[in-house]
Amino acid sequence: MRDEFFLAAPCLVLCLLLSSCQAARQGQDIRCGACRALVDEMEWAISQVDPKKMIQTGSFRINPDGSQSIKEVPLARSEANLLELLETVCERMQDYGERLDSGSSRKSYLRIKSRTGEAMDLSEAKLDSSVTSSLKFTCESIVEQNEDEIIEFFSHETENVKDKLCSKRTDLCDHALKIPHDEL
Repeated sequence: MRDEFFLAAPCLVLCLLLSSCQAARQGQDIRCGACRALVDEMEWAISQVDPKKMIQTGSFRINPDGSQSIKEVPLARSEANLLELLETVCERMQDYGERLDSGSSRKSYLRIKSRTGEAMDLSEAKLDSSVTSSLKFTCESIVEQNEDEIIEFFSHETENVKDKLCSKRTDLCDHALKIPHDEL
């Protein structure tokens, strides 16, 4: 009986370690996926704003010389517009599904509802309300914790926002260089 215990104990410890590693990786997968989906949705929403629309920013106080420190900036990348977009961006996580990469066993998240109405290939996507609610909750947490960084990145036109924000600035995606970059 005692020998069986000494044989079973290492197996039990190994199983616990593997399951905790798997849970940690799944947590990282959803954080990375939520961040990447957040960036996609923000970039799309910004692209939908008329580039000719401008907004006045700065101080409306009158300087001693009688002038005002007001400047016009494009509405799409203004802080006011970005804050407004951040309030609703996580609602769009309901348009995403989960895909399991058979080679690496990593989960990724893809849009399951087309913005243009065209048909989409959903053969590899898992459509589940628990996935969308987890993605939405994670997105809201990311926005809450990284609001300033998100606004900083989107207030200027920047290349590879997904990599810069999700990997380098927030460390939500340590494996992002292995994820294929998609076009909007």
